[in-house]
Amino acid sequence: MHSAAFANTPQPPYYAVIFTSQRTDTEHQPYADMADAMVALAEQQPGFLGAESTRGRDGLGITVSYWQTEDDIRRWKAQSDHLVAQRMGAERWYAHYQVRVAKVERAYQMR
Repeated sequence: MHSAAFANTPQPPYYAVIFTSQRTDTEHQPYADMADAMVALAEQQPGFLGAESTRGRDGLGITVSYWQTEDDIRRWKAQSDHLVAQRMGAERWYAHYQVRVAKVERAYQMR
C-alpha cells in the first residue's frame, strides 16, 4: 500500500489490522503492483473503512487497515486473491511479518 493519506474512519468502535513487515531485497516492482492490487481489492470488500501505510528505506513497513467488524476482517483474510498475495508475501517478499488485530474504542485528531 502506497497511500500517504490518512484513512477517513467513522466514530469508534471499529477494528484495526496492523501489519508490520520487513521486506526482502527482491522483486520491488512485482511487490508494488501486488500491493496496489490488494488496496484496490480491499476497497471493494464489505466493511472496509480505509488504510494507512508507510515503508522505510530499510524495508520495515507498517500498514493499518480499518474494518467495521471482526467478521469483515475474517472474510478479507480468507478472500481468494488475498490468499494468493499472502502466500507470495511469505515466499518472496517478506523476511518477517507480524499481524495484530485491535478494537479501536477511542479516536481523536488534530484539526
